[in-house]
Amino acid sequence: MASAVLFPVEADGYAQSLQEFPLKDIGSARWFRQHEYIEKLNMQAIINATTNQDEFVKETIYSHGKVSTLIHELIAVEVWKQKVFPVLCQLQDFTPKSTFPIYIVIHHEATIINLLETIFYHKDVCDSADDTVLDLADYCHRKLTLLAARSDGYEKEKMDRSSPTSLEELQKQSQELEFDISLKALSILRYITDHIDSLPLSVQTRLLNTHNVPCVLVHLMEYSPWSRHNSKGELQKYADGKWHTVPIEDRLKITKLDGQVWIALYNLVLKPNCQQRYNFNNFNKNQLLKLRSFLTEVVIDQLPNLMELQRFLAHLAMTDPPPPKKDLILEQVPVIWDRIIRENSNKWKAIAKHQVKTAFNPSEQDLREQAHRLSETYNLDVMEKLIPDHPKCAFCGAEAAKRCSRCQVERYCQRECQVKHWSKHKKACDLMAVAAKKLNEELEISQWKLNQ
Repeated sequence: MASAVLFPVEADGYAQSLQEFPLKDIGSARWFRQHEYIEKLNMQAIINATTNQDEFVKETIYSHGKVSTLIHELIAVEVWKQKVFPVLCQLQDFTPKSTFPIYIVIHHEATIINLLETIFYHKDVCDSADDTVLDLADYCHRKLTLLAARSDGYEKEKMDRSSPTSLEELQKQSQELEFDISLKALSILRYITDHIDSLPLSVQTRLLNTHNVPCVLVHLMEYSPWSRHNSKGELQKYADGKWHTVPIEDRLKITKLDGQVWIALYNLVLKPNCQQRYNFNNFNKNQLLKLRSFLTEVVIDQLPNLMELQRFLAHLAMTDPPPPKKDLILEQVPVIWDRIIRENSNKWKAIAKHQVKTAFNPSEQDLREQAHRLSETYNLDVMEKLIPDHPKCAFCGAEAAKRCSRCQVERYCQRECQVKHWSKHKKACDLMAVAAKKLNEELEISQWKLNQ
């Protein structure tokens, strides 16, 4: 059995305690404690999903009706980053001893969207978002719009500066993190389209007509911001938080991100209810027909369902679909973003000054306590000490003292058992090794900031 970050009863308590925070309380001690809870829930949800264990984190968030709370907190920190953070960086009298607490706030959005990406795969979770799924759909559209603007790929080298201040460095990290967040939003949007038939009709209206998401997805497919060529002319693709050089033999393989775009397009264009409501005017039609050049035999071999999309586009090229179906319904609109903006309008500077006094200028002791708590969050050895039973070998079930050196999660009693179990463990090991590396990098950055 894989090591646990949380027991089910702990996850239940953490999920039940989740609450919505006013913008001015972001970064407070109570808010910081909730960030820890969400971070641990996120880590355990990833472990459960990648090792095919009981997904009790998903179940407890769903049963306590906390999906809407997570969406509110996601959008709240998005507003904070857009409205308060820039003001904070311009305050002349703000010279923090450490930017560690601010970094945690910036990273909070990534933590929540990681958790939502993991659990939104399930229809019951998506349905439980109720009306806030509209807010999440709008959030994803905002992120996809930013992603579409990066038509030349994402290059960290362009943002490098010599001797930046600590706050300038933080702004740079925030921009870099935005790329990862946008890619997670793409996955969540795909899951929303998977379950769109059971969601409020207003979700279809906003995705298809208000935001014209199919055309945004065509743009993403056309320019592929997660692909680029480096200075040597080598093709690189972005995956698992970094750029990878693609071997020549793998260049025709579609990535997970390509797949998410294709599946979302398939859902929005071919699902009967969506097809009836989408406006296939000349502009939209011409944009969709651009996809025909990408639907090669190699792509369809990897995603056979796209053959149906290929047939539809061939038919679309020859005919004009009927006008979209118009239903006389009272359309719902997202409210979280607008409500937060309205409640805090013209207060951004006051909020920034309040947070400087209460959250972002902690004592050295408070900083060390925060860093220590975060280090414990990422330390599986500490969590294992809380488990009453000794770790068991993943292959034979005997008491195990050795651990997989790559993912640091699975346990074995001897090398022979590890070799025999490798065929089953390899996929989960790959995923967990990447997740563990990212978490360790984040911790190292946090500890480095503490010492500045």
